[in-house]
Amino acid sequence: MAIAEVNVGDRSRPMTGEERKVIMASSAGTIFEWYDFYLYGSLAAIIGAQFFTAFPEATRNVFALLAFAAGFLVRPFGALVFGALGDLIGRKYTFLMTIMIMGLSTFLVGLLPGYASWGAAAPIILIILRMLQGLALGGEYGGAAVYVAEHAPANQRGYFTAFIQTTATLGLLLSLIVILSVQGYVNGNWAPTAVLDAAGAIVMNPDGTEKMIKAFDLWGWRIPFLASIGLLLISLYIRLQMNESPAFKKMKEEGAASKAPLREAFGPGRNALVLLIVPILFVGAIMTGTLNSSIAMILGIAFAVIAVIWGWRNAKIATIALLGLVAGQAVVWYSGQFYALFFMQNVIKVDSFTANVLVAWSLILGTGGFLFFGALSDRIGRKPIILAGCLIAALTYNFVFPLLTRTANPALYVAHQTPVTVTASPEDCSFQFNPTGTQKFTSSCDIAKATLARTSVNYTTVEDPAATVAQVKVGETVIASYDSATLTGDDLKTTTAAFNKGVNDALTAAGYPLSADANTTVARAQNFFDIFTGQKITIVLILTYLILLVTMVYGPIAAMLVELFPTRIRYSGLSLPYHIGNGWFGGLMPATAFAISAQTGNVYGGLWYPIIIAAATVVIGILFVPGDTHKKDIFADDAK
Repeated sequence: MAIAEVNVGDRSRPMTGEERKVIMASSAGTIFEWYDFYLYGSLAAIIGAQFFTAFPEATRNVFALLAFAAGFLVRPFGALVFGALGDLIGRKYTFLMTIMIMGLSTFLVGLLPGYASWGAAAPIILIILRMLQGLALGGEYGGAAVYVAEHAPANQRGYFTAFIQTTATLGLLLSLIVILSVQGYVNGNWAPTAVLDAAGAIVMNPDGTEKMIKAFDLWGWRIPFLASIGLLLISLYIRLQMNESPAFKKMKEEGAASKAPLREAFGPGRNALVLLIVPILFVGAIMTGTLNSSIAMILGIAFAVIAVIWGWRNAKIATIALLGLVAGQAVVWYSGQFYALFFMQNVIKVDSFTANVLVAWSLILGTGGFLFFGALSDRIGRKPIILAGCLIAALTYNFVFPLLTRTANPALYVAHQTPVTVTASPEDCSFQFNPTGTQKFTSSCDIAKATLARTSVNYTTVEDPAATVAQVKVGETVIASYDSATLTGDDLKTTTAAFNKGVNDALTAAGYPLSADANTTVARAQNFFDIFTGQKITIVLILTYLILLVTMVYGPIAAMLVELFPTRIRYSGLSLPYHIGNGWFGGLMPATAFAISAQTGNVYGGLWYPIIIAAATVVIGILFVPGDTHKKDIFADDAK
């Protein structure tokens, strides 16, 4: 695809036909890359059951989400590596490297045997492949945003970079459509089979029936991963047709390129320590329980302030962009897309097919918002739209998600009105977040909470220092828990069965729909077009509202970040804050929110994570983020 020679600095001229082709080609390739990355997120619950079978169900869900988050955690490293390469050798060849790594990693996930075949090696390799995907994506987004912005007219940067912003959602939509198609075909042609435990015995449901697993959940989920090899070939063909960015070529010819883009963008090595390595230590401290989330957040903000004071000019810009724009954008984005999907499947117990159908329709209805808010930002500025989206999200999440429960699973919502308490000694209760898998929860309090969490029960904890054994109270029914460390063999099995039966009977009497098949109130879609009932249309509208908030914060962000950095370090400069924000603040959102909910006993407790971060972003953004960047000439400061 040849690009006609144009005056790169003249951005008032109309966009040429060749430049439009470049933007479309760049966007198409990026859609495929996001498709690969999001397959795992769309299938996290199913994959968790295949690769983390050695752990209890509650811990398994956390592990599955953390394996998803692993791809996000390494994205800043990919931003550093590929960002520097993009500023040194060019955008095109960096594009080719990232798509190769992403495509091959995704294909190998489809071939990887599960825990039953390879034991602990299976989840370890899975996480390694997820990390490779994250590295590739860390280099992809910055290049795509820069590539498009450097071709777009000055008064339409927001609109044209919004096409790149749609690629993440379109990639998710494509993954959902492929999953739904494969799921329908596989489950329609292969019968379910009984679920077996590690000893080979059939696993039973709470109501005494055999627990069955559908063919797609057992092996059909691999097909979308294997099919990604075809998308890889298409993406490579598209990328090979693209020429280098004219702005980058002009800068190289004039000798204005940076010889050390990372140092110029972020300052001395100590800034990398503050901005990158220290947050990793905080994440590790939270995971292992060394620090609680509040202390870690306070320390993280303190180190960010140190980075601003200690760093060079561009490091300050990167830090302000992270805390005043990207952090809030990230949690709103992942709350509206991924956590909403996970919440429907795992918290309010909507079957995966129906949840995927409803989310897919919301994406179809809401995706145009990216272009609308991108174009609007060309007129009124990027900052007001991004911060308004963060503020609206912070103010409405505590209303929207309960409304989603009440609409999608009315029986569960009604059951939540029955008071459930766990009375226990504070010393008997542990923090339920154990991503390292090194801790066994055997106390009576831990067992009681884990049992309630599995059935999406809203409960409160009553501290009683004199209590020797935790007690679960459902309405007026009281069930004593047990300490599994003091029991062995048949005694343990008998006690466990008796406790589970007592809790399940009490929850059933309180109206909790423990059997999904028997729940006639929960939303169900028979096919992709089965949404035209009042209940399902309402759910789609709720989800579309969440997607529109996503488009507000995400539509203008690429143009905003591009405008903060000069051409010679633009790839490096915008990539790191973007991927720290979206990789860590956003990528950890589902796992963190789920863990907070499990710990507090409130299925909506985890929402305080995105609410607090979005609100903090609004405050920091108003005070420190520059305005009117949409009026800036992004090539004015190219000369050294």
